[in-house]
Amino acid sequence: MPIPLQILWLFVLAIPVACVAWMVTHEEIFREPREYCEGQCKKSRSLFRRKFFYLFTCEYCFSHYVAALFLIITRYKLLYDDWRGYLIALFALVWVANQYMSIYNRLRLDIKHERVEIAADEEELKEEKTARPKTA
Repeated sequence: MPIPLQILWLFVLAIPVACVAWMVTHEEIFREPREYCEGQCKKSRSLFRRKFFYLFTCEYCFSHYVAALFLIITRYKLLYDDWRGYLIALFALVWVANQYMSIYNRLRLDIKHERVEIAADEEELKEEKTARPKTA
């Protein structure tokens, strides 16, 4: 596969990797299992058990496993046609997916900040309206 097509595939494959990793580690639908995993991370006596459950709470860590799964499914390789292509693809895919997640997280923070500002402005307008004496 030509290099430009490989790069295109890299950026396309990173989208579902980022979506799955973000959904499992942040979204409400997986809240209960994630809370269970967080509890196991903190109170488990076994180092292996703590690290295993941490995997499901960290989008960076989890994205490695999701990327590996997508590489197995798609057989995508980057630059080389042997095992080195899989290895390079794995880390490149994780890096791009994490860039996508960082952009998405920043966008969500900006939207939340705007909502808070709008709510504060609306509250200020209500206070001004109630504090102003009525003129007839």
